[in-house]
Amino acid sequence: MNVRSITVNALLAALYIVITIITTPFSYGGVQFRVAEALLIFIFFRKQYVIGITIGCFIANIIGPMGWVDAVFGTLATLLSAIALMFSPYLLLALLAPVIANGFVVGAELYFVLQLDFWINVGLVMAGEFTVLILTYALAMAFKKRKGFLKVIGANQNINFKW
Repeated sequence: MNVRSITVNALLAALYIVITIITTPFSYGGVQFRVAEALLIFIFFRKQYVIGITIGCFIANIIGPMGWVDAVFGTLATLLSAIALMFSPYLLLALLAPVIANGFVVGAELYFVLQLDFWINVGLVMAGEFTVLILTYALAMAFKKRKGFLKVIGANQNINFKW
């Protein structure tokens, strides 16, 4: 890790936290559109970004309404999603990992902590995560055509991704 890498990870963590706080009304709970999850796409292009995004997720979760439960388990779901993104050669398939992981983990959190219906909340969280990530995917495909996009984000893997 060099100074640039630490700085970029700190910026990603801060972005995740700020975006989550700004969108608080729909970043937490059963009907959840956590816009900050769009940052996960950067991990597909550079593995090192997993650090900043995971730290940002942890801090956003610990200050959220579910507290330590979400800080531990929600962050674990994001970390598992990040690992899938790190090693997948296909962006669209990799983006299914956060949908599934967050759907089941956050759905279980809502069930055990708030006694909300498990399957309904799994579905709602998955739907929100899917919506955010499919829009992120569409943006990535559009930005892919821009010459400097991958350079700006510091991509060092999956540079010639197809889908």
